[in-house]
Amino acid sequence: MDSRRAIVVLVIGGLAYIVAVLQRTSLGVAGVDATERFVLDATALSSLAVLQLLVYAALQIPVGVLVDRFGPRALIGVGATVMAIGQLVLALAPGIELAVVGRVLVGAGDAMTFISVLRLLGAWFSPRRLPLLSQWVGTLGQTGQLLSAIPLALALRDLGWSSSFIALAAISTVASVAVWLGVRDTPDGAERLRAATFRIAISQLGESLKRPGTRLGFWAHASSQASATMFVILWGFPALSVGLGYGTASAAALLSIVVVAGAIGGPIIGLLSARYPYRRSNVVLLIVALTAAAWAVVLLWPDKPPLAAVVALLVVLAVGGPGGLIGFDFARTFNPPTSQGGASGFVNVGGFATAVILLLLVGLILDRLSDSADPEQLYSWESFRLAFAVQYPVVAGTVIAMLVARGRARRLLVEEEGIAVAPLWLAIARRRRGRREKRGG
Repeated sequence: MDSRRAIVVLVIGGLAYIVAVLQRTSLGVAGVDATERFVLDATALSSLAVLQLLVYAALQIPVGVLVDRFGPRALIGVGATVMAIGQLVLALAPGIELAVVGRVLVGAGDAMTFISVLRLLGAWFSPRRLPLLSQWVGTLGQTGQLLSAIPLALALRDLGWSSSFIALAAISTVASVAVWLGVRDTPDGAERLRAATFRIAISQLGESLKRPGTRLGFWAHASSQASATMFVILWGFPALSVGLGYGTASAAALLSIVVVAGAIGGPIIGLLSARYPYRRSNVVLLIVALTAAAWAVVLLWPDKPPLAAVVALLVVLAVGGPGGLIGFDFARTFNPPTSQGGASGFVNVGGFATAVILLLLVGLILDRLSDSADPEQLYSWESFRLAFAVQYPVVAGTVIAMLVARGRARRLLVEEEGIAVAPLWLAIARRRRGRREKRGG
C-alpha cells in the first residue's frame, strides 16, 4: 500500500473521474443550446437531465454489487466506453428521441465510475490516508465541471454542437484506454477483495443496508450535495447567463468558482473527518445550514442580488460536494471491505435521487410561471427566484431522516463498542471546562 504504483493508479483513476464529471455536467452548459436545437421547454429540458440522473441513481446499487463481484478496473473502463458512445449519439442526434438515448448512456457510464474509484483507493492506500484522499479525488474530479464550464462553452460557441460532443466522446475513449492499460484492482500479492459469486455479493449488500451507519451515509449525501448538483448539472448556467443577465462567458467563469472553492474546502473537510470521526455528521449539518442561509440571501434580495451575494452562494455550494463525500466515509467505516462497493452505491443514490427531484420541480415551476419557450421569458430571474425556493422543504426532509439515522447509529455504537457520542454543545462545554481547570491547576 501507499507505493509508487499506487500513485499511478490514483492519477489514472482520478483522471477517469474528472472525465466522467465532464460528461455528466456537459448538458448544464449546453442547456440553452439544447433548448434551441431540440425546441424544448423547461420541463422537457429538465426531464432530459432528470432521466440521466435517474439512470445514474438507479444503477448505483447494481453497480456496487458488480464492483464487489468483478472489481473496479472493469467497471471504470466499461463506464468510460459507454459514456463515449452516449456523447457520440448526442452529437449526431437529429431530434430529442436520440438525444434521450445519448443521455441515458452517459448516465449509465457515469454511474460506474466514482464508487469504483473509491474502491480502488481502499485497495491501494492505508486506512489513515483514505478520508483525505477521498476528498482530494472527489474535489479534483470537479475539474471536469470546470472543463465543461469554460472550454466546452467556448467550443459550443465556436465549433457547434456536433463537433463539441464528438470531442467529448474522444476524451472518454482515451480515459477508457488509460484505465485498461494502467490500472489494477489490487497491488501484486494482495488479497483480491471480490465476492466469489453474485449471491454472496447481494447478500453482503443486504447486510450493509441493515446497518444504520450506511443509512446515515445515504442521508448525509442527500442533504449536503443535492442543491449543488441541481445547480451545476442544469439550472445554474441558465440562471446565471439569462436570469441574472451575466451572459455566456461570465456565467461559465462564475461556475468555475464552484470548482476552485471546492478544491480548497474539500481537503479541509477531509482533515476534519479524519481528526473528528465522531463529529462528521455535525460537519454535514453545518454545510446544510450555510447552504440554506446563502440561498436565502440570494432569493430574498430585492430585485436581482449583487454579484458578491452570488459568488458567496457559489462558494457555499462548492462545499456541498465535499460534504456529500462524508457519506462515503460512513459507508467505509461501517462496512467490511468486501461489501463497500454496494454500500457506497447505496450512499451515492442519496444525493442524486434528491437532485433529480429538485431538477424536475424547478423545471415544472419555471414552465408554470411562463407561457413562452423564449429563453428570456422562460429563464427570467423572478421565475428562478420562486423555482429555487422549492429546495427548502425537500432538503429539510433529508435532514430529518439523517438525524433519525444518526441517533440509531450512535445507539448501535454504544451497544457494540461502548462508545457514547455526546451532543456537540455538551462536548464543547466539557472541553472548555477542561481547559479552564488545566489553566487553573
